Amino acid sequence: MVTKAHDKITTSQATIIMVNYILVAGIFSLPRTTVQAAGTPDVWISIILGALCSMVTGVIIARLSQRFPGQTFYQYSTSITGKPLAVLLGLVIIGYFLAVSGYELRTMQEVTMFFLLEGTPAWAVAGLFLWVALYLCRGGINALSRLSRLVAPLAGTIFFGVCLLSLKVFDLDNLRPVLGEGLSPVWRGVKPTALTYTAGEALLFIVAFMDKPKRAGRVLVIGTLISMIFYLLAVVLTIGAFSVEGVVTRTWPFIDLIRSFEVNLLFERFESLLLVIWIMQIFCTFCISFYGAALGVSQIFNLKLDHCLFLLLPVAYLITEAPHNINNLFAFGTGLGNVAIVLFGLIPLPLLLIAYIRRAGS
Repeated sequence: MVTKAHDKITTSQATIIMVNYILVAGIFSLPRTTVQAAGTPDVWISIILGALCSMVTGVIIARLSQRFPGQTFYQYSTSITGKPLAVLLGLVIIGYFLAVSGYELRTMQEVTMFFLLEGTPAWAVAGLFLWVALYLCRGGINALSRLSRLVAPLAGTIFFGVCLLSLKVFDLDNLRPVLGEGLSPVWRGVKPTALTYTAGEALLFIVAFMDKPKRAGRVLVIGTLISMIFYLLAVVLTIGAFSVEGVVTRTWPFIDLIRSFEVNLLFERFESLLLVIWIMQIFCTFCISFYGAALGVSQIFNLKLDHCLFLLLPVAYLITEAPHNINNLFAFGTGLGNVAIVLFGLIPLPLLLIAYIRRAGS
């Protein structure tokens, strides 16, 4: 067993962590990326199909992790493939988690500098998030759980409030005709959701901390369904407000949707309020990814977790600053989605079959 009693989390805590991990920065640009790929307003169907595909691969990962209670992938993979290949796979997954954390941090940085703190140096924004994340991750999985439980209700309340207000500029005709060009555009729209919906990989280490690991599949399904509702609303309302032609011309279409209406109440514009809360949401995703990478380094090389967190901090910053501009950032996200499809869509099933054949785990 690798976890102590105080490291355990309940099923509800694991679900909240999963929701926070799935709800990423992609919600700001998802309407544009899916519409660009599909070319029709039917991308809301693509969002649903993407969620179903994610659940299938995620359940396989959950089943794999359930065979080794109390162990993370970095530890039990040696029982399946042998140590050399297990170390290689572990390093690849660590690299993926680091890349995701860098992508999320860079997106936080871009949104913060463009909409909230214009003129602030990039290093100052990134440095603040990095050091706060370091402090949080040192508290372990329970600290991540507490932050997730704090942020998720706030983000959900503000998000659904904004969605209700955006109905003022919503036009149902922009979503018609349904399946006017058949199913082909719908399938093309599924691929851009890959990075947005990647969630199962978090179970590679979260299941080890669950007090009831047999419920890992339930955690994955519920977390994905909740996140799907957020993404579905964002895509439908954005296309309904701007039409297909209007969405593809906007860098952050969902943010533009929030800025397109005014309410004569306490706040005239809600984008600043939503962005502040949603940046906290993205920060949760960053912390979970960063913790997953540091935990992997700690367990593969038998180092203290605190040392690994400090070691990976500059690496995460370098990855964050690697994209030279916003187009490079979007290309980076697309590449991560492609890697996720291969890494977590194709590899877990053979590993599960090998584990069954070799009778590894319980």
